[in-house]
Amino acid sequence: MRITDKGFASDNWSGVCPEIMEALNEVNTGHVFAYGEGDEEVSKVAVNKFKEHFGDDIAVFFVYNGTAANVLGTGHLINPYQAIIAAHTAHMNEDECGAPEKFTGSKILEIHTKNGKINTEQIKPFLGNIGFQHHSQPKLISISQVTELGTIYTTSEIKALSEFAHDNNMYLHMDGARISNAVAALNTDFRSITTDAGVDVLSFGGTKNGMMFGEAVVFFNKDLAVDFEYARKQGMQLHSKMRFIAAQFTRYLSNDLWRSNADIANKMAKALALEISKIPEMQVSQDVDANGVFVLMPEYIIPLLQKDYFFHIWNENPTVDSEVPMKEVRLMCSWDTTRDDIAGFIDLVGELLG
Repeated sequence: MRITDKGFASDNWSGVCPEIMEALNEVNTGHVFAYGEGDEEVSKVAVNKFKEHFGDDIAVFFVYNGTAANVLGTGHLINPYQAIIAAHTAHMNEDECGAPEKFTGSKILEIHTKNGKINTEQIKPFLGNIGFQHHSQPKLISISQVTELGTIYTTSEIKALSEFAHDNNMYLHMDGARISNAVAALNTDFRSITTDAGVDVLSFGGTKNGMMFGEAVVFFNKDLAVDFEYARKQGMQLHSKMRFIAAQFTRYLSNDLWRSNADIANKMAKALALEISKIPEMQVSQDVDANGVFVLMPEYIIPLLQKDYFFHIWNENPTVDSEVPMKEVRLMCSWDTTRDDIAGFIDLVGELLG
């Protein structure tokens, strides 16, 4: 058995859910317009499905992946001399190999935060740069929903950030790679934390929740999306066989597939955290709001656990009062995580701890 057959490394490691595979097969016939152009009905249906969830006054553009959605969506709203404000843990800041800076030309102003979330008080110091020609000009606030530390912004927190952004002539971007997990956990709908909360542009992801590939850039004001089709093409993200992205989104956003998949992942994370909390030698280190569990774990058992249940080390040197060397690890649950996966992992932990 390969280590990729099971584990808690990432919801990116999981496979494609059966409903999405079926949707792909259904459109895998005949010849249709390429690039989503002309009378290509599959893409039109997908865009209309987005409008059902987010409202009519939106513009939707499909791209390949999340990094592209983040880079193109934010880059379309700002100039190279303007800056993006984000948490230091943000995917844009730490996990996109400098793509935002390279392709937008803009500086990322990072905010250090213990739980992955930022607030208006932390952003205010950057306002002093406005109007000073020697400094990058703050123009866009980017938040992750769910954050990279597994926490979730409430609707009121998002509204506060959007109002602050707009009062200071800035935009609010949401990296929604795990937005379905957030909406499911909040027991709400997509619109309440985006359209109605004042978000300007969203990177909407589904690949971490059962889709094969494809993301969407959603502008909540069509005027902001003017000429974005050219930015997408120049950014090498115009998919020729667009129907294969669109068909996935149509099925994903139908009959609450997105919610049922996210519910499984979220519930499995809660169950895993509960079992870990019973182990004296370990400590859950972040709130388990969605499908990620962050754990302080004795260093010596990590490589032994990873042989059967792979996962990533998040913090090599956490601040913790312990006689045993500890590391902080990240355990991610997916739409296909099972109770047996959790039981097997916990049993192995017990064996290794003696």
